Amino acid sequence: MGDAASSDATPVQDAAPGSTPSTLPGRASLQDAMLRGPLLKPLLQLAVPTTLVLIAQSLVGVAENWYASFLGTEALAGVSLVFPVVMLMTMMSNGGIGSGVASAVARALGANQRDDANALVWHAVMLALAIGLVFSVLAWMTGPALYTALGGRAGALDAALQYSNYVFAGSIPFWLVNLLAAALRGAGEVRVPALVTLVGAAVFLVVTPGVIFGFGPVPALGLAGAGLAMTLFYVGAALWLLRYMASGRAAVRLTKGPLEPRLLRDILRVGLLTALSSLQPNLMVMVITGAVGLFGVEALAGYGMASRLDYLIIPILFGLGTAVLTLVGTNVGAGQHERARRIAWLGGGLGFVAAGAIGLAAALAPEVWLHAFSREPAVVAPGMDYLRIVAPFYGLLGLGFVLAFAAQGAGHVLWPFLAGTSRLVISAGVGWFVAARLDAGLSALFAMVAAGLVAYAGVTVVAMLAGAIFRRETAPRGT
Repeated sequence: MGDAASSDATPVQDAAPGSTPSTLPGRASLQDAMLRGPLLKPLLQLAVPTTLVLIAQSLVGVAENWYASFLGTEALAGVSLVFPVVMLMTMMSNGGIGSGVASAVARALGANQRDDANALVWHAVMLALAIGLVFSVLAWMTGPALYTALGGRAGALDAALQYSNYVFAGSIPFWLVNLLAAALRGAGEVRVPALVTLVGAAVFLVVTPGVIFGFGPVPALGLAGAGLAMTLFYVGAALWLLRYMASGRAAVRLTKGPLEPRLLRDILRVGLLTALSSLQPNLMVMVITGAVGLFGVEALAGYGMASRLDYLIIPILFGLGTAVLTLVGTNVGAGQHERARRIAWLGGGLGFVAAGAIGLAAALAPEVWLHAFSREPAVVAPGMDYLRIVAPFYGLLGLGFVLAFAAQGAGHVLWPFLAGTSRLVISAGVGWFVAARLDAGLSALFAMVAAGLVAYAGVTVVAMLAGAIFRRETAPRGT
């Protein structure tokens, strides 16, 4: 796998002052395409590998949910309770702090500051160790109270804790994999993270049924087996990526060095607010999950099945968004702000079309998705309501999501954060109120989820049109 991946990751030397990134050996073609010429080709070159792999990764999550369905409704509800927390960690590491890492690396390379780009990798490792440890401790300490607050009771709560304890035992390698992959994506190297994830997904699909249901001498571990399989994958992937990036074959190199406040600031000034933005949709899902839990375990299981489709769309948008981030960051670093703006609108349009098509299909035929998990009428009915009401607005999710990644690449993330805040307030705040206080029913709750998507896209688009994200005075990095 290393030989195949190294073809687009030839070691490079620091550029001479005043040279362009396109003069760097082994990366001239990619850097040239990123900074000059048509936009669609480099966008797809960066987006497609990441998108395909993340779709595969999401399908693994769907398969895991399918395996859990054979253990009964309580096990399925237990996985649904933990899933928003797992996705919180995923989005904070990939699209939160990971976006800060990718943006800093892309802008450093765009400004020909290769030493800084390499040093940023070590800073990413230190952040992964610290934040991963915090996630493990918090999950173990607060898990029972959190899952109870989300509606977990009796067998469903036991299943959630069994699954959660094993999953979050692997928080540190989870963060290492995602932040190292973000550094590679920021440098325009997407093949290696793709290969690592594809191999891991294939192994996971083969191993997980065996440890859940038992196979030969392997005992049946139930949901604990699913959590254990996930943790072992991330341990192996983290070790491989650490070795690869320290070898000098990667587009950016891992070398131990002192922590520099200016580099940490460069990551965190984008990463912290973006991490909070990543927290918003997951907090929203947790609140909505709690509101749905008021209607019983069948409603909770049905909503969990339907909302899985939301998260299946995210990898498509994330792959497109990370490509937009890398292209925008490189062009902003090189001072090419108008080209960066065009990249943002192109990516946002593609996100609107891709997510919108999936949403319309799901709204017109929700049973195609839901019947893959259950055919119990009491479980399927709330899932059908959700998809018929919310799915037609997925295109707006795609538009706002990709434009937010463009803002991360430009280093201006306040307006996407405010857009996420408006979505959180409407979908979770107003949604909880109408469901819990006004007894308006599940349909009213889901209508507020759809209204939140309208606000999310609207705020982001207005900010783009007003010039709040691509400000003319944005200077190239290092000037």
